[in-house]
Amino acid sequence: MASLIDLDNRDFVQDPYPALNEMRETAPLIYDDTSDLWLVTRHEDVRACLRDRRLGRVYDHLATAEEIGARPRDPRWAPFWQVERFSLLELEPPDHTRLRRLVSKAFTVRAVEAMRDPARSIAAALLADLSAKDEIDLLSDFAQPYSISIITRLLGVPDADHRDLLDWSHDMVKMYELNTNDQQAQQAADAAAAFDAYVRSVIDFHRDEPRGGVVGDLVHAEVDGETLTDEEIVSTVIVLLNAGHEATVNTVGNGIVPLLRNRDQWQQLVDGTVDPAVAVEEMIRWDAPLQLFERWVLADDVTIAGKPLRFGDKIGMLFGSANRDPRAFDDPDAFKAGRNATHHIGFGGGTHLCLGAPLARLELSVALEALVEQAPLIDLVRPPRRQNAFTIHGYESVPIRLSP
Repeated sequence: MASLIDLDNRDFVQDPYPALNEMRETAPLIYDDTSDLWLVTRHEDVRACLRDRRLGRVYDHLATAEEIGARPRDPRWAPFWQVERFSLLELEPPDHTRLRRLVSKAFTVRAVEAMRDPARSIAAALLADLSAKDEIDLLSDFAQPYSISIITRLLGVPDADHRDLLDWSHDMVKMYELNTNDQQAQQAADAAAAFDAYVRSVIDFHRDEPRGGVVGDLVHAEVDGETLTDEEIVSTVIVLLNAGHEATVNTVGNGIVPLLRNRDQWQQLVDGTVDPAVAVEEMIRWDAPLQLFERWVLADDVTIAGKPLRFGDKIGMLFGSANRDPRAFDDPDAFKAGRNATHHIGFGGGTHLCLGAPLARLELSVALEALVEQAPLIDLVRPPRRQNAFTIHGYESVPIRLSP
């Protein structure tokens, strides 16, 4: 049987939605033998799975790889697995609860709102510097430096290290794809090793000279009288840095492209008919930056969409499919800037609900606000080019001009 997620099909990778729509309308749960995943296609079922505590990101707190029937992790990529060991994405309670409680202090309403003025300043300065150029790349020239500047400021990481952080992140996220090859895996492992060494140097700096930010808070935090290990801090900082800009950058590209291809929708922002914060929700829904989120079945009594699953089965929740489900959204394939469908599944849910969702919303709305105010006549120079990836879904480049 051919894979339902056809990663060898360039058309599918460029635009997966026709195939995802067909899958979703065929059945709410479909087994894909190539990936060995039960694919969850509909909004209601994906939302339920995200909240089901019998489904877990990891299994090793309950069973060995052999017992659950999982393929052991390849020891060649040990540096990657090491920095993932204490990632918030790879932990289950109580470890997840303990770390998330500490990190969540940086993402309170007050803490996030305090980033609004810095974000505005960063966006305005970047666009001012770019305004004289005939052509820019929306992603590498604007979205990436904008987003990484905000997350490093929040964490307390030096601004001068942006390029290394971006390169390491781009290499590491390739490990989340279904078709990662050995070369990509080696690059991810090398990036993880370099990232590990870098974060440990930042930890040492904050230990010697507390300067504030999330890293400093984690270094000096105590939980039930115990401090966090360096390994726990490294994993936490890396996942916050990677998740803190990859999804935001991809959402900028994924959302601006349909706005510029539907000028009436862009004009609603320019005219003030639609608030940027409202349009951001449609940007996230319409072309999700995360298409696939996997979980293990960790109980014997799990039923999804009426189908009983077994302990050790693995599911793949299709966020892009769920966000185009006509049962949840009217005319879902249409991009409507003023839709304000906040019940999209762009930020996951349940235990692993995206911790940085409030910051991501602020970043995106400020970026969109800046583009509307400083470049109301922005336009595509030529068709944007997609990355050759499915899980982390975004463009490789989006060539634009800021003014005619």
